Amino acid sequence: MMVAWAADPDQRLSVRGTCLEYACYGPPPGAAPTLVLLHDGLGSVALWRDLPQRLAAATGLGVFVYSRQGYGRSDKVDLPRPLDYMTREAEDVLGQVLDAAGLGDVILLGHSDGATIAGIYAGSVSDRRVRGLILMAPHFFTEPEGLATIRAAGEEFGTDDLKAKLARHHEDVDGAFRGWHDVWTDPDFESWNVADTIDHWRVPVLAIQGDDDPYGTLAQIDEIEERIYAPLETLVLAGCGHAPHVERAEAVLQEIAAFCARLVRLEQETVALA
Repeated sequence: MMVAWAADPDQRLSVRGTCLEYACYGPPPGAAPTLVLLHDGLGSVALWRDLPQRLAAATGLGVFVYSRQGYGRSDKVDLPRPLDYMTREAEDVLGQVLDAAGLGDVILLGHSDGATIAGIYAGSVSDRRVRGLILMAPHFFTEPEGLATIRAAGEEFGTDDLKAKLARHHEDVDGAFRGWHDVWTDPDFESWNVADTIDHWRVPVLAIQGDDDPYGTLAQIDEIEERIYAPLETLVLAGCGHAPHVERAEAVLQEIAAFCARLVRLEQETVALA
């Protein structure tokens, strides 16, 4: 059964015995495909700001956004997180979120950690509901520059400035930050690599990357281009950092809307031919 389809900040979704906050915008499942937003390693429903509403208006699609366990106002998560937490989130949780929300055809739109989770899901789980991927600042392997930036964030968090900012959006701010930071700075995580999931993508992909992203270089996009067998579109933004949807909001929104329109048109043509 589909969940209540409304932008209600008090809504909760029960998945694997865990309560997750969520919000919905635009047409419900059945009336249109749904964009499912997967936030970054320090994100939440609230930290998408007005992007879900703007996406619904620009694409005509439904938008479903939720906070993963340990983030926002979702249930707390036990620490330390396992080093393969993104793979576990993709393979063990995401599909059940889609089920619990009653979603039909979906386009997964992820940022940073969320993009990686979306990519792992598309490459390791057979789910015909997934009709496309939109990946903003994805990472499939570690890079020295990104690890250094995360270590610096750990130092900033210790000063309380970053912590105070994040505390406005996370009920368990220490759990949200440490669950992300402490994995990425673990020496055993330096060899982390999930790029082989790209080999198994079979849906159209839009990859968006800033060329001044301190967390990841264009090597991440190069990896997609070298390995992918599915249709790929890329948007590389000059002078843009880790949050293209914030720093280049209009350009990113237009590109996403155009990609979704092409994807929906392709789906409709395929149905008509069948």
